[in-house]
Amino acid sequence: MLNRSAAFVGVFILVLAAAVVGCGGQKAPAEAAIASAETAFAAVQAEAVKYLPDQAMGVADAIAGAKAALGKGDYQAALTAAQALPGKISELSTAMAAKKTELTATWTSLSESMPKVVEVIQSRIGILSKSKALPAGLDAAKFDQAKSGLASLTSAWTEATTAFGAGNLTEAVAKAGSAKSLAVKVMNLLNMQVPAALQ
Repeated sequence: MLNRSAAFVGVFILVLAAAVVGCGGQKAPAEAAIASAETAFAAVQAEAVKYLPDQAMGVADAIAGAKAALGKGDYQAALTAAQALPGKISELSTAMAAKKTELTATWTSLSESMPKVVEVIQSRIGILSKSKALPAGLDAAKFDQAKSGLASLTSAWTEATTAFGAGNLTEAVAKAGSAKSLAVKVMNLLNMQVPAALQ
């Protein structure tokens, strides 16, 4: 009976030892996979945060999760999480490139049209300001709104170009969008035809 018990204990120790060795054997691959993911993410993180902050945060959280599992000694979970990271980082890089292309195209279009629109509005308001009477459909109140709108429009467009010059494409496009909306509002107040580029 004692021999059987000893044999059972011996088998249990061997199984436990194998499990410990197995877990330990996953530590190095998990560490290497996490380190590789951190390096890959670091290469795109700065731009990713600018263009796709939520998706970038998701990758950062995934890396943090893998490191947390590693810290707890759950090497299998850490390795599994780390093995999913390259795909997440690749998806982020692809989406970021597409977003940057989209924003660049939007900015290019607005940067070509908005200066001309601002100039046309300024010219129209300048002419009306010198006129003895306002045209039909435009009273003094609307004209004052248009002049105020032009000031806001000019300010918004200046902020947009400043943001672009600083390399903040996302902010530049957002502010340019505000300027575009203001331009449409002012042109409608002045009964001007809104160009296709602003529609």
